[in-house]
Amino acid sequence: MTMADKHILHMVTPLKHMSPFDVNMAVDAGFDAVVTYTDVALSEVTGLVQDAIFSRPPKLGVRTGMFFGGKNAILALDMLEAAKKALVPPFGISFFADPAGSFTTAAAMVACVEKVLRDREQRALKGLKVAVFGATGVVGFSAAVIAALEGADVTLVGYDGIKRVGDAAREIKARFDVEVRAADGSDDEKKAAILADTEAALCAGRAGVQILSRAQLAAASKLLVVADVNAVPPTGVEGLEMNANGAELTSNGTLGVGPLAIGNIKYKTESGLFAKMIAAEKPVRFDFRDAFKLARELTG
Repeated sequence: MTMADKHILHMVTPLKHMSPFDVNMAVDAGFDAVVTYTDVALSEVTGLVQDAIFSRPPKLGVRTGMFFGGKNAILALDMLEAAKKALVPPFGISFFADPAGSFTTAAAMVACVEKVLRDREQRALKGLKVAVFGATGVVGFSAAVIAALEGADVTLVGYDGIKRVGDAAREIKARFDVEVRAADGSDDEKKAAILADTEAALCAGRAGVQILSRAQLAAASKLLVVADVNAVPPTGVEGLEMNANGAELTSNGTLGVGPLAIGNIKYKTESGLFAKMIAAEKPVRFDFRDAFKLARELTG
C-alpha cells in the first residue's frame, strides 16, 4: 500500500473530547489513520474541509473522510451542511454525521421496533401512534424524526414540561417538514394519559433513570411495543430484559425491545457505514436517513 492508498478519517467534535467509542469503531472498520479535532466551532468546519481536500488530488478524495460527533443533532447536521458547502469541485471527500452515536442508535431502535411490529402484529410505522420519552435528548430527537418521516403519528414527551419538547417539535417541522406533537409527561398521571393512546413507546432517557413502570405498562391497553436504549440499571422500562426482542411484557400482549437487541443493530449500523465510506468508489454523505436504511437491512 502506498501513502496515497491510505484511508484517512478526520473526526470532528464541538466537545472537549472525541468519543473513544467512535474512534474505536472507525479504526476497527478499517481506516488506516484516524485524527481527532476537538472544541471545533461551526465556523471552523469550512477551513478543516478545505485543508483536507486540497492535500490530495481529486481522484483520492474518496479515500478521505470526515466524521461529525458531539451531543447535539442539530449542530452535527449544521456541520455536515457547512462541510458540503465547503467543497470545491472537482475535489471531494466523504462525510458521516453521528453525534453521540445518536443517529445510528435511533435508527437501530426504530428499525427493531418496526420489525417486531411487522412480524408479530402485521403493522407498519405509517399511521402508528408513537410516543418518544427522552425526546429532548439526541437519540430521542433523532428517533422521533425517523419515525415521523416514515409516516408515524409522533408525540414528543417532556419529563420537565412541554416547553423544550415544544421547541423540538417546531425545530423538526422547520428542518424536516414533518409534524410531531408535544406533550407534558412530567408526572405519572400525565404519562398514563399519554400511554392510553400510544401504540409504540420509544424510551431514550438518561442512563439509570426509570421512565415507565410495570403498572403504567399494564394500564396501557393500546400499547403494542415498548423499546428502551438505556442499559444502565435501573433500565428505562421496568421489567424489560436487556436482550428482549419481541418478548411479551404485559397481559395485554405489549412486546418489549431491550437495549442489547437495539445495541447489536446500532453497532453493526455504525460499523457498516464506516465500512461503506472505505469501500465507496465516489465520495458519500451519511446521516440518520442512511443509518435507518442500513439498520432496516440489518434487521431483515
